[in-house]
Formats: sequence, structure tokens, C-alpha cells
Amino acid sequence: MISAGLQLLAFALALSGVSGVLMATLLPNWKVNVDPGSNIITAIVQLQGLWMDCTWYSTGMFSCTLKYSVLALPTHVQAARAAMVLACVLSAVGMCTATIGMKCTRLGGDRETKSYACFAGGVCLMSAGISGLIPTVWYTKEIIANFVDVTVPESNKHEPGGAVYIGFISAMLLFISGMIFCIKKDSEVWLHPSKQQHVPTTQPEDRSAYSLKDYV
Repeated sequence: MISAGLQLLAFALALSGVSGVLMATLLPNWKVNVDPGSNIITAIVQLQGLWMDCTWYSTGMFSCTLKYSVLALPTHVQAARAAMVLACVLSAVGMCTATIGMKCTRLGGDRETKSYACFAGGVCLMSAGISGLIPTVWYTKEIIANFVDVTVPESNKHEPGGAVYIGFISAMLLFISGMIFCIKKDSEVWLHPSKQQHVPTTQPEDRSAYSLKDYV
């Protein structure tokens, strides 16, 4: 098995990825629209997320409205909701499974069982990374397409918010940590190849040779 330090590195990356994916799922700033208004008193910042829309006024007031209707949402928002929730579930399952297979834990039983548990956890983490990467890229594509569309009024154009960047980075961390846990199982063959049976190279004694004891 590979070193426990590399496993701890993968675990730290996975923990950061899980926290980031959960944070990105709940944050309301997937896309942002700043309306400066006629003066600083009337400036408004509009934030839109997967579950709520928020408005921040320059006077300090902050209000949010939940999105209760699922069918009224655009297709990419519905898909982003489902994919991000799936990413949270898969990353949590992957972390628990990979923890069982780590060398620094006493769970999982023998060496072979821990190896398979670590590999299964890595697969879950990689799946979670892909599940979190798809909605962030798709959501960003929709924002950019809407921003460059000349038929859309300036007041309806948005820019990617911080939640999109957090979700993208967290998904990459989950994918990288899953790769480390998956490589762990296959690397056992590379790092510790099976020892071949030693074949004796000594030549059999030549029976045709004369024995010195015959002359004693």
C-alpha cells in the first residue's frame, strides 16, 4: 500500500471538497447583477442562487426570497440542484468509505479489505467531482450566453458569482482526491511486485568427471 501521508493528503483534499460543494450548494450568489442606480443611495446588488434569490441595498437592507416552485425554474437550474445534491451525497459516502480503507484507521479488517474499501471510496469521490463539475460549467455557460446576447437588456444581464467558483474548485478537489484513492489499489502491483520463485542456477555436477577420492 502507498504511504499513509499520501492518503492523509487525499483525505484533506476530499474534506475541503465536501465542505466547498456543500457551501456552493447553499450559497445564493451563483449569479450576480449590480445595478448602480442614479446614485449610491439607490445602488442594488441582486444575487440568484439555486434555492433563493437575494437583494442587497446600499442602505444596508438585505432580503431573500425562496424558490418554492420547481417547475417554474429554468432547466439548467433544476439540473444544477439535482447534480449538486448528488455530489454532496456521493462525496460524504466516499469520504466515509475511504476512511475505512486508510492505513491510519483500525477499521476495515485485513489489508485486502481495506484496499477495496479505499478504492470504492475513491470511485465515489471521483463521481462526486464529476457531478459537481457539470452544473458549475453549465451554469456558467448560460450566464455568459445571456451576457453576450445583444437582445437581453442590461438590467437582466448577470455575471458568475462566488458560489460558481467555489463549486468548480471543490469539484476538482474531489476528483483529484478520488484519483489518489483509486491509484492506491493499482499501485500495489507497481510498488510491490510479486516475488518470483528463485530458480537455482547451480549446474549439476558432471558425472563424467573423475572423483579425486578414487586416487586416494
